[in-house]
Amino acid sequence: MLIFKIVPRPEWEAQTGDYHGSAHDRADGFLHFSTAAQLPETLRLYYAGQDDLMLVAVESTALGAALKWEHSVSRGEDFPHLYGPLSCDAMKWARPIAKNKDGQFLLSALQ
Repeated sequence: MLIFKIVPRPEWEAQTGDYHGSAHDRADGFLHFSTAAQLPETLRLYYAGQDDLMLVAVESTALGAALKWEHSVSRGEDFPHLYGPLSCDAMKWARPIAKNKDGQFLLSALQ
């Protein structure tokens, strides 16, 4: 199963090797991920008005025991959280997140 990490492009391009997360991830002690079904709401709630974002696809089984599915009370569902760095080997692809003319995020071809 693919899970997804949203990262500002400048931050993504500044990384070399494994990804250790944003300042928010590091403060929480884990890297925040979303499933394909959770992505639209995650983008709407936490990234509205932002541009130049990357979407990183990760094979969840490649993350092993460091990946935990934890319940978010505010969203009422379980989210994937990675307790450790994101290995380059687990990443399938990274692509820019496009927007339409109305500024809404476009999420097509998430395979």
